[in-house]
Amino acid sequence: MGASVDYQAAFEALPCPCMVLTRGRVVLAVNDAYLRMTGQDRAEVIGRALLGEAPVLADLSASGAAKVRASLARVAGAGVGDVVPLLRDDWDPPDQRHWRLTQAPVLDPAGDVKEIVVVFGEVSGPLESRRAAPGPTGGRVSGPLKPNALLHQAYRQEQQKVSMLHETIEHQQRFVFDAAHDLRNPIAGLLTELEEALSDPGADLRRTLHSLHRDAERLNDIVGDLLALARLYTAPPPGADLVDLARLVVEELDAHPPSASVLTRLEENVVVRASRVRLARLLSNLAANAERHTTSRIEFVVAAAPPYAVLEVLDDGPGIPPEERERIFHRLYREEQARSLDAGGSGFGLPIAREIAHAYGGDLFVADHQGGARFVLRLPLAT
Repeated sequence: MGASVDYQAAFEALPCPCMVLTRGRVVLAVNDAYLRMTGQDRAEVIGRALLGEAPVLADLSASGAAKVRASLARVAGAGVGDVVPLLRDDWDPPDQRHWRLTQAPVLDPAGDVKEIVVVFGEVSGPLESRRAAPGPTGGRVSGPLKPNALLHQAYRQEQQKVSMLHETIEHQQRFVFDAAHDLRNPIAGLLTELEEALSDPGADLRRTLHSLHRDAERLNDIVGDLLALARLYTAPPPGADLVDLARLVVEELDAHPPSASVLTRLEENVVVRASRVRLARLLSNLAANAERHTTSRIEFVVAAAPPYAVLEVLDDGPGIPPEERERIFHRLYREEQARSLDAGGSGFGLPIAREIAHAYGGDLFVADHQGGARFVLRLPLAT
């Protein structure tokens, strides 16, 4: 029979500062290395909240506290470890300590998160005691530690990679949710029509077929846009052409004239390097969106604002409130009011347009405009 392990003694002997938290982020235990690092007494820490009122990590910046809080929520929710790569990277003066927090869940027999272990790793300076000679008021004084520039840079890069990974995962999760959510509505419509036709011997089959055809067309539009988004998310952009934006607008308006009246202010020789097919898709999505919401008029503007080329699409519809201007580019935005105002689209037009802009080093956003909406596309001018 093997010897038993004194886990308490092992925890205390660990050279790296560690603490154990409840799911609610209350400190249950800290080891000696943590007390040496902070200069605190165990009684000062145990039973206190890590964040919130009278927090243990009281000297974190607001952004640092947000990072830790989000990381702990991921650990508690998913039951997997997480890392906060760099804390205090936005602090002044720059000679503050910088930390890397590794957090791991402790699971109960049912697989639920019971506690969370937090391990502190210092990026700048050795893990020495912050307990120093008492200051004039009796408090502890610690001298500044200058960060190691190479380690600082390495952990900043690690932080960026972790952020990109989380963003990619969220992108994929949102994509799957969007696909399920938007396919469900027309499928439900198809099933309802079929059930009514089967249960009613005197049903008007021609009317039913028209309704089924309409739902099938909407399904086809949604699947097409989902495939377009999947290609934008996963595939590299196709080869770039030299595209004159004014000529692109004229050609697209000739090929697909909107039902509303059109005004144009097109500066010549505003050229970008991108796929003409994808830019035409972007423009048609913006034009279709403006057509669905305008009252009477749509305006197209092309101008050079070095180092950018600018294309604007404006309408005189109800406009977009400032607090909604970013949310409209996310598929989850389409709430009931948006559906009633925009029943004709698949709902993916604006996300697709923004992904195309990003693929060629540009951006698409909503700008201020009196009496309507104003979408602005910026792309680097071709040199």
